[in-house]
Amino acid sequence: MDKDKFQDECGVFGIFNMGNEQINTGKMTYYGLYALQHRGQESAGIATVDGEKMKSHKGMGLVADVFNEEILEGLQGHASIGHVRYSTAGGSNVENAQPLIGQFKLGDIATAHNGNLVNADILRELLEDSGHMFQTSTDSEVILKLIARKAKKGILKSVVDTMQAIKGSYGMVFLTDEFLIGVRDPNGIRPLCLGKYKESYIITSESCAIDAVGGEFLRDIEPGEIVIIDKNEIKSIEIQEKVSKSICAFEYIYFARPDSIMDDINIYESRVRAGKRLFEEKPVEADVVVGVPDSGIPAALGFSEASGIPYALGLVKNRYVGRTFITPDQETRERAVSVKLNVLKSNVEGKRVVLIDDSIVRGTTSKKLIEILKKAGAKEVHLRISSPMVKYPCYFGIDTPYRKDLIASSCDEQEISEFIGADSTGYLSIEGLLWSLNGKKEFCLGCFEGVYPVNPSKI
Repeated sequence: MDKDKFQDECGVFGIFNMGNEQINTGKMTYYGLYALQHRGQESAGIATVDGEKMKSHKGMGLVADVFNEEILEGLQGHASIGHVRYSTAGGSNVENAQPLIGQFKLGDIATAHNGNLVNADILRELLEDSGHMFQTSTDSEVILKLIARKAKKGILKSVVDTMQAIKGSYGMVFLTDEFLIGVRDPNGIRPLCLGKYKESYIITSESCAIDAVGGEFLRDIEPGEIVIIDKNEIKSIEIQEKVSKSICAFEYIYFARPDSIMDDINIYESRVRAGKRLFEEKPVEADVVVGVPDSGIPAALGFSEASGIPYALGLVKNRYVGRTFITPDQETRERAVSVKLNVLKSNVEGKRVVLIDDSIVRGTTSKKLIEILKKAGAKEVHLRISSPMVKYPCYFGIDTPYRKDLIASSCDEQEISEFIGADSTGYLSIEGLLWSLNGKKEFCLGCFEGVYPVNPSKI
């Protein structure tokens, strides 16, 4: 796995058919998860309800590996939820794969969660002290147990009460025979949106998943909002008073698919704008602009447009090497970048290259890329990064290294250049990032500034 990038979070998808027309909601969820595969490649799962019992299937691996036609035919019902996972809390095993299902007096309930709770350990300890047993090490099971404690009040009331007890980041869906429920954390750190397909409503992490099933994007679910869908209506309630909106800035920089729209910001356009601003802030004389596939390419196009330096395909990506590419030993690890990315020599040989990437975490991948570009004959390689310097870890659902392993926490641009072998290195400023995000100031910048929307000291 590429440890020189922030590792992905998770993706959730839910659909509830309010109409009489029969649709296979399990298959719809499969296509939605396929569109969210970039958010997690470790495990995938789907749960459905059909008025009689809840059925589910989950496993380790990619969506296409976990499901087949026969399995999906057995997951029919009027409502379904699904999940793709990258482990941020809890280990990598099938027990921690989601959706998680709990059996209560009021019936079964399933949940799929993207995010991280900062008070999960405290809540788990309290629940264990009162006699609850845990089968997994995930935050999601803590949430299910809290709902179970209050289930006699009814599912809706128990979900609302539970959401007021947990702290951290979450975009999550719950499924019962009667309801599909979507909840977004009060700061809006993790994304969640609402869509429609014919007479069915969809709740999911990104709008690209709504597009994938032929649906219509309706709106983003607001921070602190619970959306409840049943056979008769769709309604919304706020779980608590408004707090400051703090959407994860890395959704726009790297995580989200470029064809998504998130909180009224077009992901692709924001990345192009970041590249334009990057040239204004960190100009350089060069012959060609090269983007690191895939997330560095929109910024490279923006940099090229603003600078007048032509853009060229300089790095070719092997499409058949997934993000879970296995690197079992140091020697193989050193070759891994060359297996994933190869240089198109004719476009860089004898040229001064501006290499555009979206971020640097440890610096090891950047070092290898510059090495293979120079080996292919690049005269100079100037690295430009379309985000600010990552100096602090994330506590809200992104797997990040310790601060000591973040190269920008202890090095300035000149020192980073020396380490990775670049002729120069330049980062986008925080002000430039905010400008690229339509000038809004409602983002979590914790990994850049060390100031977080929720106090992580409880972790």
